[in-house]
Order: sequence, then C-alpha cells, then structure tokens
Amino acid sequence: MSRHGLPSDSNPFPFYKNSHFLVKFAASFLLFGIACRLLFSDSVMFSSSPVLTPPLPSSQPSSIALIPTEEEPEQAEKCDLFAGEWVPDPSGPNYTNRSCLHIQEHQNCMRNGRPDSGYLYWRWKPSGCDLPKFNPRKFLKLMRNKSLAFIGDSISRNHVQSLLCILSQVERAVEVYSDKEDKSKRWLFQSHNFTLSVIWAPFLIKADIFEDNNGVSSKETHLHLDKLDLKWAEQYDSFDYAVIAGGKWFLKTAVYLENDEVAGCHYCPGLNLTELGMDFAYRKALSLALDFASKHRAVMFLRTTTPDHFENGEWFSGGTCNRTVPFGEGEVDVGELDRAMRGIELEEFDKAAAAAAVVGSGENVGLKLLDTTRLSLLRPDGHPGAYMQFQPFAKDKDAKVQNDCLHWCLPGPIDSWNDLVMEMISNGGLYR
Repeated sequence: MSRHGLPSDSNPFPFYKNSHFLVKFAASFLLFGIACRLLFSDSVMFSSSPVLTPPLPSSQPSSIALIPTEEEPEQAEKCDLFAGEWVPDPSGPNYTNRSCLHIQEHQNCMRNGRPDSGYLYWRWKPSGCDLPKFNPRKFLKLMRNKSLAFIGDSISRNHVQSLLCILSQVERAVEVYSDKEDKSKRWLFQSHNFTLSVIWAPFLIKADIFEDNNGVSSKETHLHLDKLDLKWAEQYDSFDYAVIAGGKWFLKTAVYLENDEVAGCHYCPGLNLTELGMDFAYRKALSLALDFASKHRAVMFLRTTTPDHFENGEWFSGGTCNRTVPFGEGEVDVGELDRAMRGIELEEFDKAAAAAAVVGSGENVGLKLLDTTRLSLLRPDGHPGAYMQFQPFAKDKDAKVQNDCLHWCLPGPIDSWNDLVMEMISNGGLYR
C-alpha cells in the first residue's frame, strides 16, 4: 500500500496524521489477517454462544413526529438529553445476537466468543429527565408512510443495523436495494410503508477515491469542497428524516478542490501544495451539508464524532479495549482530536440552525443535534475488541490479534443512540 493509502470502508480505523491537531498517524498497511470484504459483509453465522432473552416492549399509542405524545406530556423545561450517566439496566437489550439477522460478523461479539455480558445491562440516563427505552411498535407507527436515511461511513452503518435489529423484533424488513459494493442499502417495512436507508458517503461531499477493494490507494483522494456527494443529495427530498455524520475519513491524505481547481491539501508531503488541514475541509463539508439540509423539508440530525477507546497502542500497533464496565464521570476526558472535531460540528450546527430560524418561523425544527460524543466516550466496554474475529483465543489464549475499539458490539451501547433518536422525533420541540 502506498504511503498515503488507507483501507476502504472495511477498515474500521481511518486515522491519519494531522499537523493541526496532532492526530494519530495511521500505518500505511493493514495488519495481517484482516480480510476487508469479510469485515463488512452482511452475512451472519450463528453458534451456541450465549444469548439473552429479554421481553419485547409492549405496544403503545403513537403520535405525529416532533410533537409530544399523550403518554409523554410536554415537560416544563427543555432537557439536555446528552448530559447524564450510564445506569444499570437489568432488563437488557431489545434483541439478542440470535434474534437479529442484521449483525455483521465482526460486531457479533457474543457469537465470536466474548466471555462477559455485563456491557449489555446499562442504559443512558440524562441528568434532568427520563429517557424512555426504545419502543419498536411505537416507532413504526410514528414512521408509517415515512422514510429515514442514515448518511455517512461505517459507524452510520453500525447505527442503522442497531435500529434494524430492534425493529425486526416487531416486523422483518425487506431489502429492496443494495449497490454493487453493499455499501448503500434500502429496506422496506411493508406493513407500515416505512423506508429505512443507509447511504455510504463518508465525506458527505464529492470525493474521488482512488482505492481498490482492499483499500490500496494509487493516488490521493480528491475532495471537492463546494460539491455535495450526489449519492445522498439527489434523493434527499424523498426523506422525512436523515441522520448524517462525518469526521474520521477527513484524516486521510487528500487534495482539496474548489471550483474544480486545486486549493490545497491535507498531509501531502511531496506534492508542493498548501497544507490546509483536515479541519478546513471538515468545516466546509459540514457547512455545505447543513445549509443544503436547512432548505429542504426533511428533519436532519447531525450526529457528533465518535471517540475510540484504544489503550496501550493504536489499531495498527497492538491497541486493545479490554474494559468491562463504563467510565464514571470524571474518569476520562475527550481527546484533543475528538474535541476539535466536535467543536467544528457544534459551531457549524449553530450557524446553520440560526440561519434557518431567521429564514423560517424563528424556531429551527429542521436541524437537530444528536450529540452522542460524551455518552459514547463513557463506554469503553462496548466495542468488539479482539472479538471482531471468531473465537480469537481458541488456539492460543495469548494470541496477538487486532482489536476494534471504534465500532460497537450488537447489541451494545449504540442501541441507546436510537433511544435518543426516537425521543427527539417524538418530542422534538423539547430538545436542542
């Protein structure tokens, strides 16, 4: 692989050196033993690994999205859903590794032999209010005759698969579209005429990526900072809701273009171009995407950056994530890179929301902030770790294997992201 090469979407850890924020420098090759297509295939195998059998949520009446339901009266003050703590939840998750067919092999931690299950018995509790557990029946009623899209990279795919798993306990989705690479998909919940999509757009903006299926680069990625990725922009009018996210892919070596002219680059020694930094491109991309969204009817949720939990190294240098319980408040801080990226996200969101409110009725209802960074930071126990592979220590209990400390086990903490999405759709006016 070339110096600037980085594996494609199959690589869970797209980190590159950033001179502006002292970010992690990703090695230019994958560790042996990782097959890219296998990592992100949709196939699922089942074994006699431990499973849970939690009861399904009961059916409840629903209401129109973005207005309080009758069962959940409007609270007197707005609540910050994203400030709180993880508390024990004896009821466990809505689904198991056997009851869902949408878990990718490298996130099927129980099947792959993870010996502990305590990470499944926690829920996110905001400090100032109660966050109801996701109710799939109610959600499907809210989404009747509607569409929801997740737009971004492999974390967005992780997120949509969590939602698919929860909803499949009530109704099985029918896959109605998949692109050639299985990166973008669409499902239909027929009895509710609800369409759920995931769209592969890791930069949100137009990107010319010169990589083969194994992620080997022949040339630097070219990012068009003034053009949206049409894979999602051209169909955006068909969505009622969209969850977008970017971030980690901007750490890759890239050449930046505006008006089809080279404007500079990020980490491109030897090209004799102006180093603009990934923060420059990320800000441009978010500004363009949010401005576009504010002028269309869909409600857009901007999900903030997701921290990783590698310890004693990085993904390419033996880093692991072996913790089995959440962090408590004050036990961990957001890293410099994630702090900077989240700062950009908050600034650009506030700008877009303020502009939309001026143009609209004075209250922004079309843009919502899904600020999952802090609550995700507190869950070092929720990643596949070594159990991204099947039975990694079956032959040698001291084997040195690659760990995934970025994506999430299913079931796992990422399921709480959907608790937040549902609450914000049901009671959108209560939250930022």
